[in-house]
Amino acid sequence: MLRQRTLQSQVTAEGIGLHSGQRVRLRLLPAAPDSGIIFRRIDLPAPNEITSQAAAVGDTRMASTVAAGDVKVSTVEHLMSALSGLGIDNLLVEVDAAEIPIMDGSAATFVHLVRSAGLKEQDQPKRFVEVLEPIEVRDGDKWARLEPYFGFSLDFTIDFKHPAVDQTGQEVRVDFECTSFVDEIARARTFGFVRDVEYLRSKGLALGGSLENAIVLDDHRILNKEGLRQPNEFAMHKALDAIGDLYLLGRPLMAAYRAFKSGHALNNQLLRALMKRPNAWRERSFENLSQAPAAWSRQWSWT
Repeated sequence: MLRQRTLQSQVTAEGIGLHSGQRVRLRLLPAAPDSGIIFRRIDLPAPNEITSQAAAVGDTRMASTVAAGDVKVSTVEHLMSALSGLGIDNLLVEVDAAEIPIMDGSAATFVHLVRSAGLKEQDQPKRFVEVLEPIEVRDGDKWARLEPYFGFSLDFTIDFKHPAVDQTGQEVRVDFECTSFVDEIARARTFGFVRDVEYLRSKGLALGGSLENAIVLDDHRILNKEGLRQPNEFAMHKALDAIGDLYLLGRPLMAAYRAFKSGHALNNQLLRALMKRPNAWRERSFENLSQAPAAWSRQWSWT
Protein backbone atom coordinates (compact mmCIF):
# COMPACT_ATOMS: atom_id res chain seq x y z
CA MET A 1 0.00 0.00 0.00
CA LEU A 2 1.18 3.52 -0.81
CA ARG A 3 0.75 5.01 2.66
CA GLN A 4 0.18 8.48 4.06
CA ARG A 5 3.09 10.22 5.77
CA THR A 6 3.64 12.53 8.71
CA LEU A 7 6.64 13.41 10.93
CA GLN A 8 8.30 11.20 13.51
CA SER A 9 8.69 14.11 15.93
CA GLN A 10 8.15 17.85 16.16
CA VAL A 11 10.70 20.41 14.96
CA THR A 12 10.99 24.19 15.42
CA ALA A 13 12.65 27.09 13.60
CA GLU A 14 12.67 30.89 13.56
CA GLY A 15 12.93 33.34 10.69
CA ILE A 16 11.75 36.61 9.18
CA GLY A 17 8.45 37.12 7.39
CA LEU A 18 9.21 38.18 3.80
CA HIS A 19 6.33 40.64 3.60
CA SER A 20 5.74 41.53 7.27
CA GLY A 21 9.41 41.84 8.26
CA GLN A 22 8.47 40.34 11.64
CA ARG A 23 10.32 37.62 13.51
CA VAL A 24 8.31 34.38 13.28
CA ARG A 25 8.56 31.16 15.27
CA LEU A 26 7.49 28.03 13.39
CA ARG A 27 6.77 24.56 14.76
CA LEU A 28 5.93 21.47 12.70
CA LEU A 29 4.18 18.61 14.52
CA PRO A 30 2.96 15.13 13.53
CA ALA A 31 -0.75 14.79 12.74
CA ALA A 32 -3.17 11.86 12.56
CA PRO A 33 -4.02 10.08 9.30
CA ASP A 34 -6.48 11.93 7.05
CA SER A 35 -5.91 15.19 8.97
CA GLY A 36 -4.28 16.98 6.04
CA ILE A 37 -2.06 20.03 6.45
CA ILE A 38 -3.41 22.23 9.26
CA PHE A 39 -2.19 25.74 10.11
CA ARG A 40 -2.60 27.06 13.66
CA ARG A 41 -1.89 30.59 14.91
CA ILE A 42 -0.60 30.24 18.47
CA ASP A 43 -0.55 34.04 18.92
CA LEU A 44 -4.37 34.12 18.76
CA PRO A 45 -7.06 32.68 21.03
CA ALA A 46 -8.18 29.15 20.13
CA PRO A 47 -9.75 27.78 18.04
CA ASN A 48 -8.03 29.20 14.99
CA GLU A 49 -7.05 26.31 12.73
CA ILE A 50 -7.02 26.44 8.93
CA THR A 51 -7.11 23.20 6.95
CA SER A 52 -5.38 23.32 3.58
CA GLN A 53 -7.83 23.21 0.67
CA ALA A 54 -8.37 25.20 -2.52
CA ALA A 55 -11.26 27.17 -1.01
CA ALA A 56 -9.10 28.22 1.97
CA VAL A 57 -6.80 30.32 -0.22
CA GLY A 58 -7.65 34.02 -0.07
CA ASP A 59 -5.14 36.79 -0.75
CA THR A 60 -2.70 35.86 -3.53
CA ARG A 61 -0.76 39.14 -3.84
CA MET A 62 2.91 38.14 -4.08
CA ALA A 63 2.23 34.98 -2.01
CA SER A 64 -0.43 32.39 -1.18
CA THR A 65 -2.46 33.09 1.96
CA VAL A 66 -4.79 30.59 3.64
CA ALA A 67 -7.63 31.81 5.81
CA ALA A 68 -10.55 30.73 7.99
CA GLY A 69 -12.70 33.72 8.88
CA ASP A 70 -10.41 36.45 10.18
CA VAL A 71 -7.51 34.06 10.84
CA LYS A 72 -4.84 34.15 8.13
CA VAL A 73 -1.43 32.65 7.44
CA SER A 74 0.45 33.96 4.42
CA THR A 75 3.48 32.97 2.33
CA VAL A 76 2.75 29.26 2.72
CA GLU A 77 3.82 28.16 -0.77
CA HIS A 78 7.48 27.28 -0.09
CA LEU A 79 6.60 25.14 2.93
CA MET A 80 3.79 23.47 0.98
CA SER A 81 6.17 22.78 -1.89
CA ALA A 82 8.57 21.02 0.48
CA LEU A 83 5.73 18.96 1.97
CA SER A 84 4.61 17.95 -1.51
CA GLY A 85 8.12 16.98 -2.58
CA LEU A 86 8.65 14.91 0.57
CA GLY A 87 5.21 13.29 0.47
CA ILE A 88 3.91 14.66 3.79
CA ASP A 89 0.12 14.22 3.93
CA ASN A 90 -0.64 15.13 7.54
CA LEU A 91 0.98 17.90 9.55
CA LEU A 92 0.19 20.58 12.11
CA VAL A 93 1.94 23.87 11.32
CA GLU A 94 2.08 26.29 14.26
CA VAL A 95 3.19 29.91 13.85
CA ASP A 96 3.14 32.87 16.23
CA ALA A 97 2.50 35.43 13.48
CA ALA A 98 0.46 35.86 10.31
CA GLU A 99 3.17 34.62 7.96
CA ILE A 100 5.41 31.59 7.42
CA PRO A 101 9.08 32.68 7.70
CA ILE A 102 10.84 33.08 4.35
CA MET A 103 14.10 31.46 5.51
CA ASP A 104 16.52 31.63 2.54
CA GLY A 105 13.80 32.23 -0.06
CA SER A 106 13.60 28.62 -1.20
CA ALA A 107 12.12 25.36 0.12
CA ALA A 108 15.50 23.98 1.21
CA THR A 109 15.22 24.95 4.90
CA PHE A 110 11.80 23.32 5.15
CA VAL A 111 13.19 20.17 3.55
CA HIS A 112 15.93 20.17 6.19
CA LEU A 113 13.41 20.64 9.01
CA VAL A 114 11.22 17.77 7.82
CA ARG A 115 14.20 15.47 7.38
CA SER A 116 15.46 16.42 10.85
CA ALA A 117 12.12 15.45 12.37
CA GLY A 118 12.06 12.17 10.43
CA LEU A 119 9.35 10.71 8.21
CA LYS A 120 6.72 8.30 9.49
CA GLU A 121 4.44 6.14 7.37
CA GLN A 122 0.86 5.81 8.61
CA ASP A 123 -1.73 3.05 8.42
CA GLN A 124 -3.98 4.75 5.83
CA PRO A 125 -3.56 4.86 2.05
CA LYS A 126 -2.35 8.04 0.39
CA ARG A 127 -5.33 9.70 -1.28
CA PHE A 128 -4.69 11.34 -4.66
CA VAL A 129 -6.80 13.63 -6.77
CA GLU A 130 -6.52 12.10 -10.24
CA VAL A 131 -7.33 14.49 -13.09
CA LEU A 132 -9.52 12.79 -15.70
CA GLU A 133 -10.25 15.68 -18.08
CA PRO A 134 -8.24 18.78 -19.08
CA ILE A 135 -8.91 21.92 -17.06
CA GLU A 136 -7.63 25.36 -18.08
CA VAL A 137 -7.93 28.90 -16.74
CA ARG A 138 -6.76 32.12 -18.39
CA ASP A 139 -6.11 35.74 -17.47
CA GLY A 140 -5.15 37.77 -20.53
CA ASP A 141 -2.08 36.10 -22.02
CA LYS A 142 -1.46 34.09 -18.82
CA TRP A 143 -2.79 30.56 -18.51
CA ALA A 144 -2.52 27.39 -16.44
CA ARG A 145 -3.71 23.91 -17.35
CA LEU A 146 -4.08 20.44 -15.78
CA GLU A 147 -4.20 17.34 -17.98
CA PRO A 148 -4.57 13.62 -17.19
CA TYR A 149 -1.20 12.02 -16.39
CA PHE A 150 -0.22 8.90 -14.47
CA GLY A 151 2.19 10.74 -12.20
CA PHE A 152 2.98 14.41 -11.58
CA SER A 153 4.80 16.74 -13.97
CA LEU A 154 5.15 20.47 -14.59
CA ASP A 155 6.02 22.51 -17.68
CA PHE A 156 6.34 26.17 -16.67
CA THR A 157 7.25 29.14 -18.87
CA ILE A 158 8.06 32.57 -17.45
CA ASP A 159 8.42 35.80 -19.44
CA PHE A 160 10.69 38.36 -17.78
CA LYS A 161 12.39 40.90 -20.06
CA HIS A 162 15.73 40.97 -18.27
CA PRO A 163 19.23 40.05 -19.50
CA ALA A 164 20.00 37.79 -16.52
CA VAL A 165 16.76 35.86 -16.90
CA ASP A 166 17.15 35.54 -20.67
CA GLN A 167 20.57 33.97 -20.17
CA THR A 168 19.21 31.23 -17.92
CA GLY A 169 16.15 30.24 -19.93
CA GLN A 170 12.49 31.04 -19.51
CA GLU A 171 11.13 27.48 -19.36
CA VAL A 172 11.57 24.53 -17.04
CA ARG A 173 10.20 20.99 -17.19
CA VAL A 174 9.89 18.77 -14.14
CA ASP A 175 8.64 15.21 -13.75
CA PHE A 176 8.54 13.66 -10.29
CA GLU A 177 9.41 10.31 -11.82
CA CYS A 178 12.88 11.47 -12.90
CA THR A 179 13.48 14.84 -11.17
CA SER A 180 14.62 14.94 -7.54
CA PHE A 181 12.71 17.61 -5.65
CA VAL A 182 15.40 17.79 -2.97
CA ASP A 183 18.36 18.02 -5.33
CA GLU A 184 16.96 19.90 -8.34
CA ILE A 185 14.00 22.01 -7.19
CA ALA A 186 14.09 22.80 -3.46
CA ARG A 187 17.07 25.22 -3.47
CA ALA A 188 15.68 27.59 -6.13
CA ARG A 189 15.13 31.00 -4.49
CA THR A 190 12.47 33.63 -4.98
CA PHE A 191 13.56 36.72 -6.90
CA GLY A 192 12.63 40.37 -7.22
CA PHE A 193 13.62 43.62 -8.89
CA VAL A 194 15.02 46.73 -7.21
CA ARG A 195 12.67 48.89 -9.29
CA ASP A 196 9.66 47.24 -7.58
CA VAL A 197 10.84 47.49 -3.97
CA GLU A 198 9.57 51.01 -3.19
CA TYR A 199 6.11 50.26 -4.59
CA LEU A 200 5.82 46.91 -2.76
CA ARG A 201 6.85 48.40 0.57
CA SER A 202 4.32 51.20 0.15
CA LYS A 203 1.71 48.42 0.01
CA GLY A 204 3.09 46.73 3.14
CA LEU A 205 4.83 43.99 1.15
CA ALA A 206 8.45 42.78 0.95
CA LEU A 207 9.31 44.49 4.26
CA GLY A 208 11.57 41.57 5.21
CA GLY A 209 13.14 41.03 1.79
CA SER A 210 16.93 41.15 1.45
CA LEU A 211 19.86 39.63 -0.39
CA GLU A 212 19.79 36.92 2.29
CA ASN A 213 16.39 35.57 1.24
CA ALA A 214 15.95 36.48 -2.42
CA ILE A 215 17.74 36.91 -5.70
CA VAL A 216 17.70 40.67 -6.30
CA LEU A 217 18.14 42.23 -9.73
CA ASP A 218 18.63 45.79 -10.94
CA ASP A 219 17.90 46.64 -14.57
CA HIS A 220 20.95 44.80 -15.85
CA ARG A 221 22.35 42.22 -13.45
CA ILE A 222 22.04 40.03 -10.36
CA LEU A 223 23.11 41.89 -7.21
CA ASN A 224 23.78 38.81 -5.05
CA LYS A 225 27.55 38.31 -4.89
CA GLU A 226 27.24 34.53 -4.97
CA GLY A 227 25.14 34.62 -8.15
CA LEU A 228 22.73 31.80 -8.93
CA ARG A 229 22.62 28.41 -7.24
CA GLN A 230 21.68 26.67 -10.49
CA PRO A 231 21.51 27.76 -14.14
CA ASN A 232 17.70 27.68 -14.35
CA GLU A 233 16.98 29.11 -10.89
CA PHE A 234 14.49 31.76 -12.01
CA ALA A 235 12.17 29.43 -13.91
CA MET A 236 12.71 26.62 -11.40
CA HIS A 237 11.55 28.80 -8.53
CA LYS A 238 8.29 29.48 -10.35
CA ALA A 239 7.86 25.71 -10.68
CA LEU A 240 8.62 25.37 -6.95
CA ASP A 241 5.91 27.95 -6.21
CA ALA A 242 3.44 26.10 -8.44
CA ILE A 243 4.13 22.79 -6.67
CA GLY A 244 3.30 24.47 -3.35
CA ASP A 245 0.23 26.24 -4.72
CA LEU A 246 -1.14 23.01 -6.19
CA TYR A 247 -0.55 21.13 -2.93
CA LEU A 248 -2.88 23.60 -1.23
CA LEU A 249 -5.60 21.41 -2.71
CA GLY A 250 -5.03 19.31 0.40
CA ARG A 251 -4.10 16.12 -1.45
CA PRO A 252 -1.43 15.24 -4.02
CA LEU A 253 -2.36 15.55 -7.67
CA MET A 254 -2.01 12.96 -10.39
CA ALA A 255 -1.77 15.31 -13.35
CA ALA A 256 0.42 17.15 -15.82
CA TYR A 257 0.52 20.88 -15.08
CA ARG A 258 1.41 23.33 -17.85
CA ALA A 259 1.51 27.09 -17.45
CA PHE A 260 2.58 30.35 -19.07
CA LYS A 261 3.26 33.31 -16.75
CA SER A 262 0.99 31.81 -14.10
CA GLY A 263 1.15 32.91 -10.47
CA HIS A 264 -0.47 32.22 -7.12
CA ALA A 265 -3.87 33.63 -8.13
CA LEU A 266 -4.17 31.71 -11.38
CA ASN A 267 -2.90 28.50 -9.77
CA ASN A 268 -5.65 28.73 -7.17
CA GLN A 269 -8.26 29.52 -9.81
CA LEU A 270 -7.16 26.34 -11.59
CA LEU A 271 -7.74 24.23 -8.46
CA ARG A 272 -11.13 25.82 -7.84
CA ALA A 273 -12.13 25.17 -11.45
CA LEU A 274 -11.13 21.52 -11.04
CA MET A 275 -13.15 21.11 -7.83
CA LYS A 276 -16.21 22.60 -9.52
CA ARG A 277 -16.16 19.84 -12.12
CA PRO A 278 -16.63 16.56 -10.20
CA ASN A 279 -16.58 14.55 -13.43
CA ALA A 280 -13.10 15.86 -14.22
CA TRP A 281 -11.40 14.13 -11.28
CA ARG A 282 -11.63 11.26 -8.84
CA GLU A 283 -10.02 10.27 -5.56
CA ARG A 284 -7.63 7.38 -5.95
CA SER A 285 -5.47 5.23 -3.67
CA PHE A 286 -3.17 2.29 -4.34
CA GLU A 287 -3.34 -0.84 -2.21
CA ASN A 288 -0.63 -2.43 -4.34
CA LEU A 289 2.64 -0.50 -4.69
CA SER A 290 3.33 -2.12 -8.06
CA GLN A 291 0.23 -0.40 -9.45
CA ALA A 292 1.10 3.08 -8.15
CA PRO A 293 2.84 5.71 -10.29
CA ALA A 294 6.60 5.40 -10.15
CA ALA A 295 6.82 9.15 -9.61
CA TRP A 296 6.15 8.94 -5.87
CA SER A 297 8.04 5.79 -5.00
CA ARG A 298 11.13 7.14 -6.77
CA GLN A 299 10.69 10.69 -5.49
CA TRP A 300 10.50 9.65 -1.87
CA SER A 301 13.30 7.10 -2.15
CA TRP A 302 15.56 10.13 -2.65
CA THR A 303 14.41 11.76 0.59
